[in-house]
Amino acid sequence: MQKQNAAPLLSPAGVGVLAFTVLYMIVGAQRAWAGGNHEFQFYIVMLALCIFAIAQLHRRVRLSPGVLWGLSVWGAAHLAGGMVPIPASWPAEGSPVLYNWWLVDGVLKFDQVVHAYGFGMATWTCWQGLRGAIARRLSIAPAQVAPSAGLLVLCAAAGMGLGALNEVVEFIATLMVKNTNVGGYANTGWDLVANLVGAVVTVLVIAMARSGHNEAPTSSSRA
Repeated sequence: MQKQNAAPLLSPAGVGVLAFTVLYMIVGAQRAWAGGNHEFQFYIVMLALCIFAIAQLHRRVRLSPGVLWGLSVWGAAHLAGGMVPIPASWPAEGSPVLYNWWLVDGVLKFDQVVHAYGFGMATWTCWQGLRGAIARRLSIAPAQVAPSAGLLVLCAAAGMGLGALNEVVEFIATLMVKNTNVGGYANTGWDLVANLVGAVVTVLVIAMARSGHNEAPTSSSRA
């Protein structure tokens, strides 16, 4: 049986992800504290905890550069969504920030796109974490773990569960901060639908990539 080769935590790609993430976290924290934005002060702390958790997962299973960059871009989009203003002429529901911007007026918001993308990335992360854990247990290369229907359903459910946890965090924010940009019940419902779309699309892509032999082994593309 083939054992997973050890690899450094930070390749050049990993260093780039880390530098980008640290940069936008510093900028976001500075803007949140300077502007007295208590909602995003809370979110920055939560995001820092998420980054720590991802780092621990990466230490154990070596997430691919694509996943690391995808998660980092998601974090940047989340911070930008609530802190970057948009022109008053752009259609928006609520305060004029990116999160409330209607990309398709009355149909699709920036927030929903970020949810679908982000929890698609969360699902991909769950797949790589599960695949890596199975490979370690069996002492085989991660690429030898096939994305069966059962494993992919489990990963999609995990991604959607993380999306539901995000809604819990947002609910806690509404209890701690007087004025937030979280939105109401309908917004929460559409967020969950977007999470579902992102998770389902991601597992379909993983399955199709495997069937077409297009998914590069994690062991050959460490970050």
